Amino acid sequence: MELLRGRIRDYAWGSRIAIAELQGRPVPSDGPEAELWLGAHPGAPATVDRDGSPVSLTELLLAEPAHWLGERVVGRFGTRLPFLLKVLAADAPLSLQAHPDAEQARAGHAADTGRVNYVDPYHKPELLVALSEFEALCGFRDPAESAAALAAFGVPVLEPVVAALRTGPAGLREAVRLLLSWPEAERAGLVAAVLTADVAGPDAVLARSLAVDYPADPGVLVALLLHHVRLVPGEAIWMPAGNLHAYLRGTGVEIMAASDNVLRGGLTPKRVDVDELLRVLRFEVLDEPVVAPVAVAPGVVTWPVPIEDFALHRVEVAAGGPGVRLTLPGPRVVLCRVGKLAVDDGVGTVVLGPGQAAVGTAAGGPLVIGGEGEAFVATCGLR
Repeated sequence: MELLRGRIRDYAWGSRIAIAELQGRPVPSDGPEAELWLGAHPGAPATVDRDGSPVSLTELLLAEPAHWLGERVVGRFGTRLPFLLKVLAADAPLSLQAHPDAEQARAGHAADTGRVNYVDPYHKPELLVALSEFEALCGFRDPAESAAALAAFGVPVLEPVVAALRTGPAGLREAVRLLLSWPEAERAGLVAAVLTADVAGPDAVLARSLAVDYPADPGVLVALLLHHVRLVPGEAIWMPAGNLHAYLRGTGVEIMAASDNVLRGGLTPKRVDVDELLRVLRFEVLDEPVVAPVAVAPGVVTWPVPIEDFALHRVEVAAGGPGVRLTLPGPRVVLCRVGKLAVDDGVGTVVLGPGQAAVGTAAGGPLVIGGEGEAFVATCGLR
């Protein structure tokens, strides 16, 4: 194992406390810190030390792919790390967004020569595990519930949207299309009409909260078509391709397929390509967006997902014990969340404190994690 130094992304919605506090730096930080990237994505690759100088993990993978990734991973994903591990810290809502599936990403990237929507040919399913109380929008809820929520505002111009939703899942596409195609000049009035309605309840609270930052964005109403979930630490949300979602606030560990393909659907000043979003979205009800951890060994849990790009495990190590041994294939990235942990893959040992990470190659043996604390281990999902 080797020490891995991640990169912090300073998006405006980021926290000035969470990541700095995790890493033991002074708080608040000088500016927003939204995500700590621990991987080889070209947008912000992590580094390892070579002769006293930082070297991009991306460069190392390209130089020795078989050593770092292993033959199976190279055969399946090519000479790139197929997953990206992050710490995400949201102090304000992120945009409503969805990601293409693998076939859509390949075709979209080939056709999108201007790289407007598809910057790479890869899909981007995501799993987020809450480290704090975490609030998110995730997947379409029962359209009948959404119809009732919008009808309660008593805004006549919303009647076509309500009527579409009352037809069931088949009407979701039309409801989303109507809202996101709302005439630009009328959007502020639409949101204002909803906010001034004499309505109570969680849907009104959510709409009013989102409208603080986006007073003329129809995404405020699209948000009411989705599950509004509140995770406790250890719970997760799984976001497959075509699933409309948004993080609202909280801190979590996120793992995803290494892609940057994002189609936005509101709650953003950035471009919303309505036609392409409608083509990518899955207009079906997501029955259960929350994923509970599954124990796989003493002190080890995972959140099973139906893809090969990544797997995520949480390891809790008790003081004075023998440590935890994990046999996981391919390259491994280990993030220490609390405590002091020694991570050994038979090639090298790294001692990690909170907020520090290590990376090991496919050439390493089983992981042995000792000391006391908690770690997240990211690997490929190949078995």
